[in-house]
Amino acid sequence: MLTKKAQRLRRARQTRIRIAEKGVARLSVNRTNLHIYATVVSEDGAKVLASASTAEAEMRKSLGASGKGGNVAAAEAIGKRIAERAKAAGVEKVAFDRAGFAYHGRVKALAEAAREAGLQF
Repeated sequence: MLTKKAQRLRRARQTRIRIAEKGVARLSVNRTNLHIYATVVSEDGAKVLASASTAEAEMRKSLGASGKGGNVAAAEAIGKRIAERAKAAGVEKVAFDRAGFAYHGRVKALAEAAREAGLQF
């Protein structure tokens, strides 16, 4: 019997194989109870082109007194921020890698905010 984390990582592996075949930059999302992280990785997977997370000091200040990034509003802010940073790095098109997480809630909010900010996937 696989643990919950092992099941998620198994799903993530399948997605990453499909994305690698496309040969396009990958927008990878990771979430914890307290934070959400987004990273744009190069086509070959060797280099991080842009990253954003609610754990950054600047982001924690903008989240308010608690500094908690485990909500949809924080995920939307990270979506906008990762799109801006990816465009600054010269990346317009990405493949969305939800890392085995359900496309729902914070993951969905981040993806939709990144799309609205001009990232194509």
